[in-house]
Amino acid sequence: MKIVTQVKLLPEAGQACALRSTLRTVNELANWVADVAFAHDVPREYELRKHTYAHLKAQGLGAQAAQHVIKKVRDAYTTLQANLRAGNLGKPGSKRRIKAESKPIAFRPQAAQPYDDRCLSWRYDQQTVSIWTTAGRIKNVRFACSAQALKTLRQYRKGESDLIERDGIFYLVAVCEVPEAAQYEPDGIIGVDLGIVNIATSSTGYQAAGRRLNRYRGRQLALRSKLQKKRTKSAKRRLKERRRREARHVKNTNHVIAKTIVTEAERTSAGIALEDLKGIRQRVRLRKPQRVTFHSWAFAQLSDFIVYKARRAGVPLVHVDPAYTSQMCCECGYTDKRNRVDQGLFICRNCGVVAHADRNAAHNIAARGAVVWTAGRESRVPAIP
Repeated sequence: MKIVTQVKLLPEAGQACALRSTLRTVNELANWVADVAFAHDVPREYELRKHTYAHLKAQGLGAQAAQHVIKKVRDAYTTLQANLRAGNLGKPGSKRRIKAESKPIAFRPQAAQPYDDRCLSWRYDQQTVSIWTTAGRIKNVRFACSAQALKTLRQYRKGESDLIERDGIFYLVAVCEVPEAAQYEPDGIIGVDLGIVNIATSSTGYQAAGRRLNRYRGRQLALRSKLQKKRTKSAKRRLKERRRREARHVKNTNHVIAKTIVTEAERTSAGIALEDLKGIRQRVRLRKPQRVTFHSWAFAQLSDFIVYKARRAGVPLVHVDPAYTSQMCCECGYTDKRNRVDQGLFICRNCGVVAHADRNAAHNIAARGAVVWTAGRESRVPAIP
């Protein structure tokens, strides 16, 4: 299983200038390569290399750096084509799709640049790296990370690492191949209902309320609006200091929730069933006051965290169809939209059961997860001779 580990570089003044100049140069050349690819109707990587490699070498890039610039551009166009085919950029003829198709891909000056082991070497004991730059290879660039991250890097780092600059600080994002634990046969399935009012509700009783997070989002939104209206230098400086703070807070909250759910499943030898909410933002229509809250909902990030933590722990996990899980009674199976009295109350009009709406949905997800797991697991019946 691939995970990424991020470390913070602590370069000296001269080293920082070399790293910054390198990122500016490679991304300017990547924009040139993107223009060439667009003009030649996005050729294959081998053909693109024939058009651009000599020029990149003449501009002072090393052989590996030039190859990585070409591959970065080609991967960006491959991603764009995949998004167009999947309809993620709108229907044919839409403004968003026309805008994406009508011009070359552009890279920011601080965009990530991939490095392989020929351009970057790690010294874990000294916590330094030796890295290629346009000014030559610089050695003994210090980095900082947690003890757990250092252990993961030392044991499992494999493949490329990306150099990025964020708010004047340099980071290396390394790919680590972490072995997955062997899956066990689950003794029951824990259903997890994801939501906004309650971030996650499990069929075993765990509930992560979203009130604090939603109030925090509201305060951040009001503060950003207030600072943006001032338009003073100090207000702009404050906005720059606070950017991405909300995203980091949400990410940490989702990590805690995911770890709690996976730990409970591992402790009880149970599996996990999650809703497949892909495409929900396109399906749901909301009033304007609700849109900010809905589109800030980080359900995909929480799902991803649960999935990778479950894989590392060997916890079985399945995805189920979420349709009507909030309208169906977990006791008798009767489905009616009137069963959902309000956001938190469920009253079955058939059998009269009263339950918390999210917990009722979690039980329905658990039942569907058990069916999916039974249908998909390997048969234990002996083969007929």
